[in-house]
Amino acid sequence: MKVYHGSYTAIPFIDLSKCEKHKDFGQGFYVTKYRKQAEEWAAKIGRKYHTQGVVTEFEFLESAFNSWKYRVSRFEDYSEEWLDFVVLNRDPHNENPVHDYDLVEGPVADDKIQRRLIRYLKGTIPKEVFLNELRHHEPTHQICFCTSRSLLMLENEADSHVDHLFNTEDIGEAVIESLILDRKIDEAEAAKLFFASATFTQLSDRATGLYLKSWQEIYEMLKKELCPHKTQ
Repeated sequence: MKVYHGSYTAIPFIDLSKCEKHKDFGQGFYVTKYRKQAEEWAAKIGRKYHTQGVVTEFEFLESAFNSWKYRVSRFEDYSEEWLDFVVLNRDPHNENPVHDYDLVEGPVADDKIQRRLIRYLKGTIPKEVFLNELRHHEPTHQICFCTSRSLLMLENEADSHVDHLFNTEDIGEAVIESLILDRKIDEAEAAKLFFASATFTQLSDRATGLYLKSWQEIYEMLKKELCPHKTQ
């Protein structure tokens, strides 16, 4: 599935730490299946940064939505559940993430909706009235990649190598299974160790070529990183 990201510049590498907080679905990297929507956003943010704006095209592996490896939330349309979720994420008082999803898909709270959303939060518009207005809003779409591991399912079309995605995923599975057995921990803890590691960061970067190595070699790298002063 082709998806698009509009920005003031091209996006050769995604750094989640630089993504803004308190957006619709929280901090993360956002794309849309509608190119026109990405173009409009690129033009808007381009004016802010005095550039023409750029749309970067990606290939998204939709199998992530049905994979047990990823925590996913999907909103088919504007709804009360979507509204409550957006309000939680946009609340500036929430310093920490309000959810632990890897991927979130749903409609966008664009400029028009945001203006009405402010009035709703101030109590000048009842929830029922606001939701009724949303039902008549034109279709919008966004997918938020909230975690580093979710980015494995997104490949820049300008430098697309599906083998990198599949190899990295296979290596990750084997490494996580080994962590579970060797450290006698559950899958969630093993996955957290792996995806938060510098080894995973390097593996995710296709330029390093680590995805071409065996999972055993990658696991050895990880073990050295986790326990640098001893051999397990």
